[in-house]
Parts: sequence; C-alpha cells; structure tokens
Amino acid sequence: MRILTPPGVFRPRSDSWMLVDAVRQATLQPRASALDLCSGSGAVAVAAALRGVRSVTAVDVHRRSAWAARLNARLNGVSVRALHGDLFEPVKGRRFDLITANPPYVPAPPDVARQRGDRAWNAGRDGRALLDRIIERLPEHLTPGGCALLVQSSVTGTRETLDRLSGAGLEPSIVARRRGPLGPILSGRVDYLIGEGLLRGPRLEEELLVISATAVRRTRRTRVRSSGRGALT
Repeated sequence: MRILTPPGVFRPRSDSWMLVDAVRQATLQPRASALDLCSGSGAVAVAAALRGVRSVTAVDVHRRSAWAARLNARLNGVSVRALHGDLFEPVKGRRFDLITANPPYVPAPPDVARQRGDRAWNAGRDGRALLDRIIERLPEHLTPGGCALLVQSSVTGTRETLDRLSGAGLEPSIVARRRGPLGPILSGRVDYLIGEGLLRGPRLEEELLVISATAVRRTRRTRVRSSGRGALT
C-alpha cells in the first residue's frame, strides 16, 4: 500500500498502522460498506478498499485531508468516496458494516497555545472530545452485526471507553494493544496528565489500543398461536 501525505495532512503513525492491521484481520461480509472517520491521509480507508469492501467512505474535517484520501485511493487503484465534514454529518441517515476511527486523543491543558495543525492530535481536557461523540452516534450508523474499530490511548481511559460502548448497546473488546513510552507531545504534558489523574504510576508509558465494538443483532419476537393460547418465540 502506497500512501502520500501532502503538506498540511497528518502523516500516518504507528497507531494508524495498528488500525490498518485490524481492518485487514476483520471479518467482513460480502458487499460490505465501510466508513473511516478522521481519515487524514485516507490510509485506513484505502486498506478497507484493498480488502475488497464494496463501498468505502472517508470523512475528515480538513478539506486537504479529503483531497489526500482521494489521491491515495487513485495511487492504490481503489475507489474511496472522500467527504469534507464533521464526523457523521456528511453521512446522515446512512449505516455501515464497518466504521473505523483514529481520532485525536491527546489531552490538552485549557491554556495550551494553539499551533498550526494541532487539531490532528489535541482532543480537549481529557482527550475524549471526539471519541465520546463518535461512540454516542455509533448505534445509529452501524448495521445490525456491524463493527466499529476505534483507536485510543490508555491515558484517555480504556475502561471508560468500554463502559460507554456497552452503555450504547454495543459489544466491546480489545483486539490490539501495544505498550511503549509516551510520545513527544504527551511527554511534554506529563505534569498536566498526572495532575488530572490521567497518568498513574512511576512509569511514563501509555498503551495504544484498537477497540472493537459490535452492534448486536436483535432476535425478532413473533407470536405463535396454538390451541387458543399465545406463545412467544
């Protein structure tokens, strides 16, 4: 897979490739449809298309990223529909068999100075500004039996994510994890992370995770009448 990142587009890093690997290993139905949120360069969307997914849509709030996703799809000889917009807004009313997202997840102190392009990693006080919004709307955009694959750091609360997914009626599980030292941005915010209770223990490490969430198929209840009495099956 060949991926180019034009100036101003977030370059795929190790967490992006973790998500690509998860897509490659996911069980998908024939003629599946996929949505990649916070798509950036479109690497994950391209990976889904290379898997043979029938319909792939990539969404990013940055216009340049939507253009990059189209470019990378052409470079790899696949079709990706790239849209500019905020999360699910460009795909209102649509459902997908696979939804992927590697949203910004770096906690940002309220007084942190803005930098060019920092929306690609800064995600509010606790790092969950976009993740929680995605989780909230997954049920209305997943097909029955559909699956979401989400990337996050342990710094932003793995248990909270699993609980929120369960609360949304989804079945969550961790499908990939990798522990290592804090990245350069998190390393520069250690005092803030410790003060907020987001980083615990003497080891300045984080765990990157890919979390799967499956939309439970609902069993239809039908009424059967026999000998004048009704029975539910």
